[in-house]
Amino acid sequence: MRPDFMRAHLHSRREVLGLTAKAAAVTAAVSAGIGTSSAAAEEWTDRMFTPDEVAGWAERTARRYGAGDQRGTWNEVTPERTREALRLLEGRGPVRTYNLGELMQDNFPAFAGEPPRVLRQRLTVFGYQPRGDFVPAANYDPRTHPESGILQSPTPLGPNAISFHEERFPHGGTYQIATQLDNLGHVGVGETYYNGHRGPDIAKPRGLAKLGNEHLGPIVTRGVLYDIVGLKLAQGSRTDLFRSPVNGEWVLRDNYRITLTDMRDALRRQGVRREPGPGDVALFRTGWTHLLNRAGFDDPQDPHNRRYITTEPGIYLREARYLASRRVALVGSDTWGLEVLDPSVIGQNVFPVHQVLLTQHGVRIGEGVRTEALAADEAFEFVYLVTPQFHTGSTASNTPPAAMAARP
Repeated sequence: MRPDFMRAHLHSRREVLGLTAKAAAVTAAVSAGIGTSSAAAEEWTDRMFTPDEVAGWAERTARRYGAGDQRGTWNEVTPERTREALRLLEGRGPVRTYNLGELMQDNFPAFAGEPPRVLRQRLTVFGYQPRGDFVPAANYDPRTHPESGILQSPTPLGPNAISFHEERFPHGGTYQIATQLDNLGHVGVGETYYNGHRGPDIAKPRGLAKLGNEHLGPIVTRGVLYDIVGLKLAQGSRTDLFRSPVNGEWVLRDNYRITLTDMRDALRRQGVRREPGPGDVALFRTGWTHLLNRAGFDDPQDPHNRRYITTEPGIYLREARYLASRRVALVGSDTWGLEVLDPSVIGQNVFPVHQVLLTQHGVRIGEGVRTEALAADEAFEFVYLVTPQFHTGSTASNTPPAAMAARP
């Protein structure tokens, strides 16, 4: 066991008493075939953390990345690891680039809140008279013209008669919608956020004073796909799946909890010999994206979209702690919230995987990350790249990531 891990785990008497349970969890993980290294010292259990533990989380992250750090495991994506990832493209044939984002569209289903997370784009026109419902800008009010476009002017500018279009988000907007990358200021435990930053100190009316998107920056790194749908089909485990009523594609059942054993078996089936490591990206394919009924986006009662946003399959605390122990840069899924939402698993807890990954370990979360094309091409290892919104104080980014993979 590394000395720094030992010091962190001896932080309190509670943790000392838990060493036996931790050792048992490591043994179980090893027997399940999950690879071990210094990461095996991590607590791969479903035990919920307690308030006295949260007070010590920052001590460990500060020791690894610095007391004022705002990047978390993004620090693990070094130039050397980027160079290593790019070697995946060498000498293997043509390189294909994959869009891993959901197609954005008005009224995309989103987690409920007040004010709501909404995506409602309206077009502005300058330089000609459009057809359809366009209201002059001087008269435009999104409350009285909720479906109207905006006419800036029907007269073009200058002797060269320039005209142009722009988009507006008059009904409000958020980066926390559709394909998104949760930043470290998104979720905390009470007033405590990543690396000991305190909510009352960093929350400002126009955004976060710490842990905002301006500290992210683009990354290019190795990605690994856990194709859980493909695994279940190969195992003949049809009870763990259902056919989407929208398009007939296979989907992991609503309350399915992805386990360490599933992760081990998925990599074995896929022929991936190296688990995600420091600075890598781990993505899960559950098929949940196939529940989206785009024809019903304008109907808040559409049963498929309501089901999509109400529940989901995913990982839980043991799997999150395992991936955190690998110091991955990001854990993502094609679901809207990454983690399983089955009450029989999580009880009364609310998004505890977000707290373990974001707040405790500085591991970012990707949601709505589509991996269907990667799985179809059996591109289970790939180069992952993303350029998050460069926006001061933002809590998330919804620029779609991309992947590159060479196929024979």
